[in-house]
Amino acid sequence: MNAVEFDEVSKNYALYEGPGGRLAELATLGRRRTGRVFRALSEVSFSAHKGQIFCIIGANGSGKSTALGLIAGILQPSAGKVQVTGRVAALLELGSGFHPEFTGRQNVYLNAAILGLTQKEIDRRFPVIEEFASIGAFIDQPVRTYSSGMTMRLAFAVAASVDPEVLLVDEALSVGDAWFRHKCMRRVHELRTAGVTIVFVSHALAEVRALGDRVMWLDHGRVAALGDAETVVAQYAAAMAARDDHKQTALSAGAASADSIPNVDHRHGDGRARVCGIAVVNEYGENAQLMTPRSPVVVRLRLQAVQALRQPRVGFLLRNHLGLDFTESATALQPMAAGATAEVDFRFEIPELYPGFFSFSPWIGDGDAVCDWVDNAVTVQMARGESPVYGYLQVPCHVEVEVSRA
Repeated sequence: MNAVEFDEVSKNYALYEGPGGRLAELATLGRRRTGRVFRALSEVSFSAHKGQIFCIIGANGSGKSTALGLIAGILQPSAGKVQVTGRVAALLELGSGFHPEFTGRQNVYLNAAILGLTQKEIDRRFPVIEEFASIGAFIDQPVRTYSSGMTMRLAFAVAASVDPEVLLVDEALSVGDAWFRHKCMRRVHELRTAGVTIVFVSHALAEVRALGDRVMWLDHGRVAALGDAETVVAQYAAAMAARDDHKQTALSAGAASADSIPNVDHRHGDGRARVCGIAVVNEYGENAQLMTPRSPVVVRLRLQAVQALRQPRVGFLLRNHLGLDFTESATALQPMAAGATAEVDFRFEIPELYPGFFSFSPWIGDGDAVCDWVDNAVTVQMARGESPVYGYLQVPCHVEVEVSRA
């Protein structure tokens, strides 16, 4: 019996340059599309049987979390059919179902009630949940005072104790100490023995190989492989190793050349040097149309000195679609003779910015003087990351909380 089944499932997201684009589309009742479509999943088919641990692997942005969101019912497919049988409990984002101002105890009752348990059922199970989480007196403290490990403990304890028929786990077991991870793994095996279907997303290939009955590898929203854990994990590991080699070769070889300026909104400077070309190069050595969070990128500039430059400096400015300056990178060059050319590569990892359009404005100067500045020379779209971005960017951080008791 299939607990989870996907039949040719696709999921699309509409991306807009700004709030005005979505409003303009709504004003036409959807008859005129103003946004661009990003396909997170494309014609994905698979089934997970009752009592099976089904693992999903793939690089960041491959569609793993979107697949879990569809199983959980948080998202609806754009095409195809999703069928899930039984009560679903999910650990999709660490503590995402917890209210930070509520205590751990209050959040247990709230989450269990949302999953369909009655007050009496929660009362009966609460001691088991409290013992499994093992957070002591913090059970009666606001969740905002918890460390990430404590939040995961309580979230897993709730999800694993409400008699789910399908349990979704998205990287949550990577947080916490080794002892508690072993405790969670024991519980996972107990649930599987009891007939619970577990859909497990992880980058930890050793865990996938050890736990998975079947594994699906997603690559850019499509099924790259589907089968037993040993075979699919081996294929994925080999592909990732080859891709890393290709990234280094492509970025070093400079497959995309900066031989032109795609756009000129405004240009100024004293003319003693010129920006001749700009290219934003992705991890495959191609001109980037879409930037993926935490992926390597090269901003390649081609420059020419019209006159001799004693203290040449070159750089670029990154802006959002509203014209807000995000950051600037620059470097000094050796003195350049008249007619000399240079190609400069700025290599960095794209931070997790909110989905939207970002422009690169290159420039070259001599000392404090600007020789040539090109506004918004190239624009690239930022893809949606694994989690929503509140504000302008997601800052990776490790959080520790120490509470002093009165």
